[in-house]
Amino acid sequence: MAGRKSTKKYYFSVEGETEQWYLKWLQDTINLTEASICKVSFHCPVQKDPLKHAKSLVVTRKTEVYHFSDYESDEPVHVQQFIKTMDNMKRAKELGKQVNYRFGYSNLTFDLWIILHKEDCNRSVSHRRNYINLLNRAYQESFESMDEYKQEANFKRCLGKLQLSNVIAAANRAKNTMQRNQDNGYTLHHYRMYKYYKENPSLTIWEPIEKILKDCKLY
Repeated sequence: MAGRKSTKKYYFSVEGETEQWYLKWLQDTINLTEASICKVSFHCPVQKDPLKHAKSLVVTRKTEVYHFSDYESDEPVHVQQFIKTMDNMKRAKELGKQVNYRFGYSNLTFDLWIILHKEDCNRSVSHRRNYINLLNRAYQESFESMDEYKQEANFKRCLGKLQLSNVIAAANRAKNTMQRNQDNGYTLHHYRMYKYYKENPSLTIWEPIEKILKDCKLY
């Protein structure tokens, strides 16, 4: 008789419901996978302010928290919000609560990560609404807008078309994207403790996902 699997807990803070729904789907999918050597539990509230989230956490040991954030455009309002997010992640680390924030950003948005589960996305897009055509093609849907795609039933229908093999493929595609940015000579910007490209597509969401899959011996 096989031994009972231990449970590993992972901490996130996310900026929208689609990110939260995705993480809960991934948690449940891993936990239903016999090949996983452990169970997982994701703490992933919707909280745009990493500092506020860190203040609310009750932890007794050093804890890594991944914040999922979007670099939505080069418009000043979006750049300032992105910078503020990194400022607050750094401040969260200085609270003395053993919280170490790591960055899982998407440029332009989290929807890039969802597309990569099904196909490559190598070309830059000029506005976040332009992801809808790519999403429709990848998931064989006909959503008329990003708002329609992000309705809970619609988004979860897309998740229902995925398996762990798609998650692994997305991580590999994301790594290739970041390598391509390096090969193209794009500037890797450094701010506080964090690194990012201003060019899209670029993303680091794959990093915690890959780590989790490796911890479970699924990658």
